[in-house]
Amino acid sequence: MKHYEKMHSCLHCNCHIDEKVYKFSIASFGFQLCFICQHSLKSTNKTTLEAIELYLSLKKRGVPAELEKFDGYKTIDIAVVGARVNIEVDGLHHNSNYKQAFSDLKRTCHSFQEGYFTLRIPNSLIRENLDDTADYITEFLNLNKSKIRKVS
Repeated sequence: MKHYEKMHSCLHCNCHIDEKVYKFSIASFGFQLCFICQHSLKSTNKTTLEAIELYLSLKKRGVPAELEKFDGYKTIDIAVVGARVNIEVDGLHHNSNYKQAFSDLKRTCHSFQEGYFTLRIPNSLIRENLDDTADYITEFLNLNKSKIRKVS
């Protein structure tokens, strides 16, 4: 690496990425990702694009988020374990399909019983206003972490 090049690291795995990969990643994805994470996040079948974008936006803001975290009962879209918050990114079917809505309610109750708060974020909010959404969630998480420290 040349001494004048800026150091970049992958938002997903934290590995070092060179300037060429960084520029390609920013141009293609809007986030700094190594080549392996670009491929793995792009080829995932379970995770929606909106969940990936929100996850990477939170990581960019320093949030220690985890994508597709299994809690022993279900897989959570985005988990922030230190703040005891689960983030579910929901499409329209979460509101329009009775069975899905009831399943979501049960999942939220299970998380609450385990001491986790669930934020439900609609896809449309991420598509239309990702930056403000990520900023607001980051602010919420920071407030929530300080409250947890006071209670603990």
